[in-house]
Amino acid sequence: MKKLLFSLCLFAITLSFAFAQTTTKDTVKPAPAPVSPLSTPGMAGPLTINPEPLKVGSIYISGVASGLAQFQNSVYPGDKPAQSDVSNGQVFIQKVDGVFQFFLQVGTYSLPDLGAPYFRSTIAPAGFFGTFPQGFIKLAPTKNFSIEVGKLPTLIGAEYTFSFENMNIQRGLLWNQENAVNRGVQLNYTAGPVTLAVSYNDGLYSNNYNWLWGSLAWTINGANTLAVIGGGSTSRTSISTFVTPLYLNNEQIYNLIYTHTAGQWTIQPYLQYTSVPASPVYNTTQEATTFGAALLASYAVPNSGFSIPFRLEYINSTGSAAGGAPSLIYGPGSNAWSATVTPTYQYKRFFARAELSYVKANNITNGFGLGPNGTDDTQSRALLEVGFLF
Repeated sequence: MKKLLFSLCLFAITLSFAFAQTTTKDTVKPAPAPVSPLSTPGMAGPLTINPEPLKVGSIYISGVASGLAQFQNSVYPGDKPAQSDVSNGQVFIQKVDGVFQFFLQVGTYSLPDLGAPYFRSTIAPAGFFGTFPQGFIKLAPTKNFSIEVGKLPTLIGAEYTFSFENMNIQRGLLWNQENAVNRGVQLNYTAGPVTLAVSYNDGLYSNNYNWLWGSLAWTINGANTLAVIGGGSTSRTSISTFVTPLYLNNEQIYNLIYTHTAGQWTIQPYLQYTSVPASPVYNTTQEATTFGAALLASYAVPNSGFSIPFRLEYINSTGSAAGGAPSLIYGPGSNAWSATVTPTYQYKRFFARAELSYVKANNITNGFGLGPNGTDDTQSRALLEVGFLF
């Protein structure tokens, strides 16, 4: 599985470069869909943000309301084989022009996450980022440079935090190594097709400001973008909470993400590497690393409102329990792969989507695996999510 998915990612990247070289200004394109003035929250598609949000003076007001039903086996303690919940009940208030701008996100949410317990909307805000999960002020003295300060969406990874933002309802195995929301400051600069961003922040929401990372995105043309992202903890800390996993908060993490759009297809292969050094601060005597590869893609059925996103992933970790390595997946030295498909329908602001997912873990350590006792090595889920983007 590892070799196959790595080969698929490299093939997709190579194919994308070929498209990048052959795409010309003379290419015939369909009439563009209406474009929203809003870029936050980020949307990976196929769901699209409201192109005509409510505007009061210079302030835009938008939001999402959605619910889901989930069915699963290998149920974690405190979870349920079948359940329904509010997946999103959020309002976004923002100003997107001028020197002074801002973004406010308020409301409730759940966190459906592949191969992990489901965190309901009644407990997720209190356990994670509160009912004000993201919000920042933005100073943009020029069109090419800006500074953001507050609770920021992460630069890391190819998937966003909330279900409506992503191709799939659940976030993936690689997302489990990444942070989601951080408090800090971010500098952004654009020079032609290149966008640079640097952030100093509190990593996995630790309230300890010792993380530094950078992002470089190159827009090759209208169809192809390449992004390189890297960074991590600059010092060792012993902070360990529900929202701040001890080992991940001390990691270094690197991404290579390629995004290609052509006609009805969006194809996004990405590679991920993480490293957690050995340290007496958190009682480990052996370094552990992960290597992950993922292929995210979506096909939009012409003139129908239907699309078919899917995701394939593989992630492997190094180290051993005997050697004193931390567990980064399902025990030291474990690996896992996943497959997810999410048929989606959107009509104006209404959307409905179903999802089937499968996770297979290998070399698990008992107590760190899937299921009620941490000894299962597979998990299957079926989900249905329905909602409005207003």
